[in-house]
Amino acid sequence: MSLKNKLNRLKPHLSTGKDAPSPEKEKEAKAQEIPFADEWAKAGVKPYYFDGQYCLIREAAYPLSHRHGKYRFCDFVEAAVLWDETGIHHPLSSAGHSPGELFFFDTETTGLGGGAGNTIFLLGYAFIKGDNLLVRQHILPNPGAEVPLYQSFLENIDYRTLVTYNGKSFDWPQVKTRHTLVRDHVPKLPQFGHFDLYHAARRLWKHKLERLKLSVVEKEVLGVERVDDIPGFLAPMIYFDFVESRRPEGMLGILRHNELDILSLVTLYAHLTFQICGVDKGRTNREAFEVGKWFSSVGNHGEAAKAFTALIEGTDEEADRSRLALGHALKKDFNWERALELFCSVACSKDSSLAIEGCIEAAKILEHRKKDYAEALGLCKNAISLIGEEEVKLTSGKATIEELIHREARLARKSLAASSNQ
Repeated sequence: MSLKNKLNRLKPHLSTGKDAPSPEKEKEAKAQEIPFADEWAKAGVKPYYFDGQYCLIREAAYPLSHRHGKYRFCDFVEAAVLWDETGIHHPLSSAGHSPGELFFFDTETTGLGGGAGNTIFLLGYAFIKGDNLLVRQHILPNPGAEVPLYQSFLENIDYRTLVTYNGKSFDWPQVKTRHTLVRDHVPKLPQFGHFDLYHAARRLWKHKLERLKLSVVEKEVLGVERVDDIPGFLAPMIYFDFVESRRPEGMLGILRHNELDILSLVTLYAHLTFQICGVDKGRTNREAFEVGKWFSSVGNHGEAAKAFTALIEGTDEEADRSRLALGHALKKDFNWERALELFCSVACSKDSSLAIEGCIEAAKILEHRKKDYAEALGLCKNAISLIGEEEVKLTSGKATIEELIHREARLARKSLAASSNQ
């Protein structure tokens, strides 16, 4: 806080011999100082006064029947309840939280870099309240008004779970940085759980989307079509122009852009939930496969097996990948017989890298669990004949010709020893 602002804060405590102005008169006087106050009011934006300064706040309410892309906001409520009903363990599960406890959050900043030089000029969020989705946006009218901005943002926050898009890496760390500069004058930051939907989108759709920006995901996956939207990269330029001119037109466009981002977070959470829980009838085989991989990576091998089992019928590469993934999941659950069956099936895949991995995994079980060294040796030789180069990338790492030759020699020794003992 500047020296001038600090002195202004001390003025009410100084004896001047004059009566201090009433809060009503001070508020009225301050209202006169807000440029284009009538235009802000028409847009539903109101001033918030604190510590001799002000920020601006806009609120908008949407009925739960409102459609945004493929979904209505009531679908999000259904999705939030679904986690409790299914009991599925997953990082995106909101089990134990009511729909109104999820806090969909997005910011607009003066730059994409980190550090104290990057200022947040818009804090936006949405949450369920009664029969509506309430959107609230806190606007920084000038760079010196961060105290009222964060005071207004933090004074009534009691939300338990944050939902963002790349917010773990960008938005919330930025909030923490800016809050540090004014923390002596505003409430503490609340402790949040955090669902970052960017990482979820990346897991499910990186195979088909070249870019995973929210605007791309909402168009290609959620069916959201924006009309006359301001590109996000122009937001800093528009804000700097607003600080200089005080005219609200450009900022109102940014508010709309930010609001659409937040609304898309709500429907994206619903869509991801339906995908993960297997109730989305439009889920593709590849999406189901990626969901299964996600379950497997977080240790939920039962749900992983369910996802993969529905995909293993067929002779295409997708079925082979599913059989391989299901084999790995069953192996982790010590179901050696079924895992071996699946790995042997993949060993016949037309895709050489899949076939090599199938051979290797089947050989491991045959060697270490079945003690069938001759069969394992045959699979190892088959993998060597397929590798065709020094190393090949597998879903579980990589295989090198040296490793396979070493395995072949070991299996040959074991096979010979076993046959001589018979």
